[in-house]
Amino acid sequence: MAAGRPTRRGRLLRTAVVAVAVGAGLVALVRGVTSQPSRSAAAAAAPAAPATAGGQAVDAALFAPGSCLALPPTRAPRHRTVFLDAGHGGPDPGGTGATQAGAAIDERSLTLPVVLDTAALLRAEGYGVVVSRSTNSSVVALTPADTTGGVYTLTGAHADTAARALCANLAHAAVLVSVHFNVGSSPADAGTLTTYDAARPFAAANKELATLLQADMVAALRAVPGWDVPDDGVVTDDTVGNALTAAAAAYGHLLVLGPARPGFFTTPSAMPGALIEPLFLTDPFEGTVAASAQGQQVMAHAIAQAVTTFLSRTPA
Repeated sequence: MAAGRPTRRGRLLRTAVVAVAVGAGLVALVRGVTSQPSRSAAAAAAPAAPATAGGQAVDAALFAPGSCLALPPTRAPRHRTVFLDAGHGGPDPGGTGATQAGAAIDERSLTLPVVLDTAALLRAEGYGVVVSRSTNSSVVALTPADTTGGVYTLTGAHADTAARALCANLAHAAVLVSVHFNVGSSPADAGTLTTYDAARPFAAANKELATLLQADMVAALRAVPGWDVPDDGVVTDDTVGNALTAAAAAYGHLLVLGPARPGFFTTPSAMPGALIEPLFLTDPFEGTVAASAQGQQVMAHAIAQAVTTFLSRTPA
């Protein structure tokens, strides 16, 4: 990996995360949380005990295999659970870019190792971790109505994103972190950006978590010689995203972080959360960092540190 980076002509301060949505009605997305031992394990997981969400009974068939998985702590348990969401997956590649060597990269392939590396670090600190997905798959079990031509329909995109918030609720997580990468209209767009929702009852905690994630990520990346990643700041989720429908535009939030809206979204996350985009995939330098094992470990350590600090300040 090159040690230096090109001079910036500017940076984009708006995330490329899509606020997916459909009109009225949300598919009931409820199931039990299952278990899988590690990042590399391929063993099938067994369902946990039945649960309920939003007043509806759990249906274990509504999450895709390998999704909504519980990973137990690997040392003395602290009896607290962290929900980690690897953005995109399955039919949705998310943002795309290229490394300095010209290799094509996308979000769904890079968010997953960062999340699984973060999970291993948190488990070693005594935390239980639930991951939205453990493979390159959707989170929700897809139906014929969810995809067309190999990509999500609006219904499918909405259901898959909503399933992540619901999984966090079923896990009774104390905190939610969704990991994405950014893309821009120019290779000069660069930097780390973290988003939170200010409309929730726990908005202050959301902001605190987002601030910790942003600060720790920027510091961790800049600690590596030559990785002078810009600090794009902390923003609210009503300032980012691309609404795909009029209903999504009226909602005005990211589903994984946002509040309920009758007839549109009925299972919002019930714990403090934030969405972090550590790097731009359309910047060849940052894309190279994002695709490297070293970069993924650095990002994982930053997220784990921020979460650990946040939970140390938050009563159980």
